[in-house]
Amino acid sequence: MANNPVIPRTQHARRRKQLMRMAGNDAILILPAAPERVRSRDTHYPYRQDSDLLYLAGFPEPEAVLVLVPGRKHGENLLFCRERDPAREAWDGPRTGPEGAVDAYGMDDAYPIDDIDEILPGLLEGRTRVYYHFGRDTDFDLKLIGWLNRVRAQVRRGAEPPHEFLELGHLLDEMRLFKSRDELKLMRKAAQVTVLAHQAAMRAARPGVREYELQAEIERVFRAHDGYPAYGSIVGAGANGCVLHYIANSAKAKDGDLVLVDAGAEIGGYAADITRTFPVNGRFSKEQRALHDLVGAAQAAALAQARPGVPYEAGHDAVVETLTEGLLQFGLLKGKLEKNIADGSYKRFYLHKTGHWIGLDVHDVGDYRIDGQSRLLEPGMAFTIEPGLYIPPDDKSVAAKWRGIGIRTEDDIVITKDGHEVLTEGLARSADEIEEFMAAR
Repeated sequence: MANNPVIPRTQHARRRKQLMRMAGNDAILILPAAPERVRSRDTHYPYRQDSDLLYLAGFPEPEAVLVLVPGRKHGENLLFCRERDPAREAWDGPRTGPEGAVDAYGMDDAYPIDDIDEILPGLLEGRTRVYYHFGRDTDFDLKLIGWLNRVRAQVRRGAEPPHEFLELGHLLDEMRLFKSRDELKLMRKAAQVTVLAHQAAMRAARPGVREYELQAEIERVFRAHDGYPAYGSIVGAGANGCVLHYIANSAKAKDGDLVLVDAGAEIGGYAADITRTFPVNGRFSKEQRALHDLVGAAQAAALAQARPGVPYEAGHDAVVETLTEGLLQFGLLKGKLEKNIADGSYKRFYLHKTGHWIGLDVHDVGDYRIDGQSRLLEPGMAFTIEPGLYIPPDDKSVAAKWRGIGIRTEDDIVITKDGHEVLTEGLARSADEIEEFMAAR
């Protein structure tokens, strides 16, 4: 049975307090739940709550709105949510209800979501600034405009509508960028489960296996630990590994193919993101090993830059230099190192950046640059390091022996006071480690 860590309610309350302090006493902050999404006709995709609402309240249900009103005498933390409804609950499962939301989620007050049209205009009145994610949910944007217009219509009677509208992400994204101890417990758990899932895929690999069979092994491990895929699992055999966001996962892996697996578990809302590339028969060919070793060297170069005070971009620069140097040695690129970097020639084989922030979203929020400069790394920042090489199968300008090889190696790290911690430690990474693990199957 999974015994996964949880974020304590007291931490949600502290986050709300910090956010309201930053917003100021004349502000109001409005955070709607993620809408439910139709998959087909009357069936829905599995529901996933909006990450900001999870971060601030941990409330998992749809049809809800969190409203924070700093300095309000009658309560600052308000939640609108669905009422209890035994008939609906018999079909869809239990609901918290407004009464339960106050007790279970530490709200000052909670109201039925059906009453929001009557109540919210009154909460907007007298506030100067509205913090909200404009443009994310068009239907809710229109509702908010309607409530504002209701307040504006009362101006002659002395109503004071808000006159400043600010992107909530300016405050909240920066908070979410720095991970707490409790968040890191969940991220370590997601990483551990993802390691087990990748090991299951390596154990199941054999010539003739279908990509979806390996996907099934991976996602079985996620569910067995009360997790879900944090994103669509990528399982690309042979030249499919050269497609960055390959999702068909239907081809057969042939003897001699590499399999690129990019898959991560989500545990308690927090994502892991690991990529490994391994030979389906357990042995790398000479060319596969050469490129795999080069990607490994590039990842090591980026890891060496992962410490406080170093620009985030330094890891990518180190990867680009290492990969370009290797591509020149193998004859895949021609000319001088500096010129190939300056003119972007390496991008033929390395198409993406070296990583991204990770947390409640697999591509998590947070600025990468401040005032036009790459921001400096600080303790608590968590991100991926994922160099890769992709030699298109139809690229006639390179020797046939290299064509159709796609390799990526990805791990998740967090910056510590004196360096970094690899959250995804414990999974075979080098060609030797992978061959050794697969030989023991």
